[in-house]
Amino acid sequence: MTSSWRISTVNGALLALYFLPVWTFVAFKIVASPVHGLYDLANVSVALFLSDHLHVVAMDLVRFAWLLALGKMTVVVFFAVFLVMTTRASVRKSGSFDEALALALGIGSLITFASMVMASQVGEMAALRLHATELLLLLGGAILMATEPPFQRDQPQARPWPSQPNVQPFTGSSS
Repeated sequence: MTSSWRISTVNGALLALYFLPVWTFVAFKIVASPVHGLYDLANVSVALFLSDHLHVVAMDLVRFAWLLALGKMTVVVFFAVFLVMTTRASVRKSGSFDEALALALGIGSLITFASMVMASQVGEMAALRLHATELLLLLGGAILMATEPPFQRDQPQARPWPSQPNVQPFTGSSS
């Protein structure tokens, strides 16, 4: 009996269980109060970089906060679609849920990498550690997904070869 759970599926489910509540909470804090939510620990590096280095005014800072919340919610939605699709064994065996996980890992990696670079520029060490940890989690999942071989389906048994060939002499009728 083979299991339909691959290592990348289990890893993706564990990543989804972390990113779903954490990034949803962060995104809803931004939606409720854009400036206050942007200056939270998870986003403070982005806020400081935009205001100090790029000299973004307050109204544009609110727009960037909403874009960040939209990006994080997009990742959350792709992780949720991935989790829903993994509940069915037929979908898990076919591997057709890999696109949702790949998009979540890709978009999430871009967001965390940009946030990590911004945190290093403004000197926020706590935010830098948070974003570096999240980036390593996402990149580890992407590497695992890329290196794992595709799921092997159970192949039907082929017709066995006969033990002795059935050879008949050629009898041609000549008139």
